[in-house]
Amino acid sequence: MSFSELGLNTALVRTCESLKYTIPTPIQQRAIPVILEGHDLIGCAATGTGKTAAFLLPILQQLSAIPSKGGSIKALILAPTRELASQIAASAHSLDRSKKIRTATIVGGASIQNQRVAIRNNPAIVIATPGRLIDHLSNRAINLSQIDVLVLDEADRMLDMGFLPAIRQIIDELPTKRQTLLFSATMSKEIESIARLYMHNAKVIEANPRNKAVTTVNQTAYSVALESKTALLLDLLERESSRSEFDRVLIFMRTRRGAERLSRVLSAREHDVNRIHADRTQPQRESALKGFKTGRYRILVATDIAARGIDVEGVSHVINYDVPAAPQDYVHRIGRSGRAGQAGEAITLVTMADEPNIRAIEQLTMQPIRRILVPGFGGAEVKPARSFVPFKNSGSTFTRSFAPRRRAR
Repeated sequence: MSFSELGLNTALVRTCESLKYTIPTPIQQRAIPVILEGHDLIGCAATGTGKTAAFLLPILQQLSAIPSKGGSIKALILAPTRELASQIAASAHSLDRSKKIRTATIVGGASIQNQRVAIRNNPAIVIATPGRLIDHLSNRAINLSQIDVLVLDEADRMLDMGFLPAIRQIIDELPTKRQTLLFSATMSKEIESIARLYMHNAKVIEANPRNKAVTTVNQTAYSVALESKTALLLDLLERESSRSEFDRVLIFMRTRRGAERLSRVLSAREHDVNRIHADRTQPQRESALKGFKTGRYRILVATDIAARGIDVEGVSHVINYDVPAAPQDYVHRIGRSGRAGQAGEAITLVTMADEPNIRAIEQLTMQPIRRILVPGFGGAEVKPARSFVPFKNSGSTFTRSFAPRRRAR
């Protein structure tokens, strides 16, 4: 199937061809026609499978086909992190070759005055993080009364980050008659609740098995003593036989302090490294991500704030220095590697205290994680699980449409 068969206009098809988008991904094949038909939609697909283009292409087509109503905002896209919002904006610019559809990016950490200027320039699309958008709504600096399309991107992550009250407040400012598109890497009862409250007969598209870890990523777990984790990490990164294999490495930490400490250790060992976490300013975060993309930094140390916001080609390794507390976060983390069908590696450093979390991850993904014991780092030999008993909620299925219990005004 080609993009021309999805109902896209000639200009957008040519744009896809110029960007080397030859064959639509499964989520694009199934979502784009549904969106163009005007249906509400819940799209579930693994990270790195083309979800952004799946909603941007039909939105751009719809906006190019209708006259602007006095320069009002027609599409609102909500994202959980600044990085993801910025990447959606960059994708919108690359897909809109006509440059006639204005966009504004509204995120925390950036100048609120500059954002007000961008809003006054009458953008057709606003891409925002919930917190900063609430700031503009509180100051009556933005009018969302003419929104035709609402997109909740990485909705599960926004719920994990506690944005549900902000999302509800924002939706209360939108017209009842609108199209709502919800995209998520995983599905949950909370997502179903949002669908019933704010969506009308939503079509559900699951382009990948629910909570399935990326199949193109080779997963391994290294047993290690807590006090030897940094030494083992350095051994993995600096082993002469492995040096060429670790081309672009993303390391996940649980805490900001841990990310700072590890970044300093790696820098002292002459590794090209930078870090992203919530205490870094927006320019610092943008500089670190840009340097990682261009190859200036071989290693990027990040907290989970970046688990959904990093879209970088060629990440060879994701290393979980700290095992995530929530099993779903593991799926999001390792999805930074093995994107678009490319091979990737996920390495997790596991202490004995982490074993229950690793078992939970294996249960959730229904995939065993290969165990490796390197002598000299205090680890204990542990066998991976051979069979899995699914979590109570992981086997539930979604109906193909949702009738709302009530509609937001």
